[in-house]
Formats: sequence, C-alpha cells, structure tokens
Amino acid sequence: MQSRNSYRGRLAPSPTGLLHLGHARTFWIAALRAIEHQGTLILRNEDLDPQRSRPDFAKAMLEDLHWLGIRWAEGPDCGGDYGPYTQSERRAHYLDAWRRLRDGGFIYPCTCSRKDLAQAASAPNDSDDEPVYPGHCRGRNDAAGLLAAAGVNWRFRVPDGEEFVFTDLNLGEQRYVAGHDFGDFLIWRRDDVPSYQVAVVVDDAAMRVTEVVRGADLLKSTARQLLLLRALSLPVPAYFHCELLRDASGARLAKRHDALSIRRLRQSGMSPESVLELAFRPTVPSDVSNLGRLQG
Repeated sequence: MQSRNSYRGRLAPSPTGLLHLGHARTFWIAALRAIEHQGTLILRNEDLDPQRSRPDFAKAMLEDLHWLGIRWAEGPDCGGDYGPYTQSERRAHYLDAWRRLRDGGFIYPCTCSRKDLAQAASAPNDSDDEPVYPGHCRGRNDAAGLLAAAGVNWRFRVPDGEEFVFTDLNLGEQRYVAGHDFGDFLIWRRDDVPSYQVAVVVDDAAMRVTEVVRGADLLKSTARQLLLLRALSLPVPAYFHCELLRDASGARLAKRHDALSIRRLRQSGMSPESVLELAFRPTVPSDVSNLGRLQG
C-alpha cells in the first residue's frame, strides 16, 4: 500500500475558454483531496487543440485558480520534476505511445470518417461523446507500413463484448461494454494532433499521478483509458468523478456559459468564498445579474 505522502493528484484545465463554476467545484475537490492525503498537486495545461487553445485563456485559468485559493506544487508556472507541464510541449511522449500502439497491433489507420475529428483533441462529455464507429476500416492491416502518424486518423481497436468494470471513489461501481457503450476510438487525428484519450493516459503515467479527479461526463472515457493503459503497460490510477454542476434547466455548465465563468464573477465583485459557495450548490441560477452582491 502506498504511503499517504505518495499521493499525486492533478488539475488538468484546457485553455479553450474561461473556467466556469463547474471547474471551480471539480478543481477545488481535487485540491482538497491532495491536502487530505498530504500529497502533491500538479497542474497540467491541456492545450492540445490548436484551433481552440489560446494563450490568454491559459493565463486566465492560472490566475483564476490562484484567486480561488488553489495551490499546486508542480506546473507550467512553477516547474517540477516531470515537466514540461504543457501538452503542446510533450509531442515526443505521444509519438512514442503511438509507435508502441502501432507496433503492438492495437491501432489501425482510418480514412472514412471526419465528423468527430474536431472533438478528438478535447475531452468528450455526456452530450457530445464520440459516436460508436461502424468499423469500415477495421480490417486494414497496413499499419506497420505507415511510418508517420499524420495523414490518416488512427483508431484503437476495442475488444468487442469485453466488459470494463471499475470502482469510482465517488460514484461507485461503473460498467461499460466495449463495442456497445463505446467503439473504436480516435487516438490520433489526420492533421497530426494526438487525441485527448492518449495524451491524458501518457501524461498521467509520466507525471506519476495516483488519483484522477474530474467530472462525471468523463466516466466513459475511463473505460477507454483503461484499454490504453493495458496496451501500453502503464499503471492504473484511482478515479474520483465529481457530479456535474447544472443550471436550473438541468443543462450542465459549459464554457459557453460566460456569465458563470470565474473571471466574470470575479469582475462582478464576488469574493472567492462566494464563488465557491455558489459552485457547491445543487444548481446555479439562470439569472446572475445580482450575484455580485453575494458575499461570504
């Protein structure tokens, strides 16, 4: 059993928009769990998506998390033993994993689908999850002859019918069946961008992460990542998925909810304590015009 101080947790924001109240709750829980375990918290800048990632969003997310009172020991702003902590600077690690997956026969080139490419570099969620791939290119056997990742999409061949069961530390036992709940998923885009799934697995292992705290919209991604961890012979971390924060209509918060971003709430005059109090409510109000008056 690991000692308490061997705990390593992580914050993994993407600079594709301003962080919102849902992020505040999840990242605060991640920070608390690291403190409770007397462990180390790291921050990783997940800027894989070249079309949506922006330096100003990266700067804002660091500032907003610090403003909330969250502190990390390793990250792009403070360094550490397992850097770099910005994904766009870690390409060599992802290419090594791609080669290992190709050489092991776990992936195959795919040229027949384009509609999900824009999402592959970003974390999926419960409303825009990667659709089950119909398998048109599954029979291709020319992977070994392709020496570059770019130019085609690369998919992981899932073992149809295999059930993946894991116990989430917050939400309990989870079950997913490969080929039914999820299909052959993208691990590399034809425009030479690694997918969220492979980058997260590689980085969590390289950064010695022992527990992954993230939103419940990524539960199904855990099943995919267990497959990648097994294929790459990497250690499996513990998982703690947080309930999603939703508005009064039941819709989960997203970065398009700019009025509920940490930055906008800061500018409205709210204190960090008030923002966190709001983040831990069951739902958040649709009308935020008076939120600036909330304090304490």
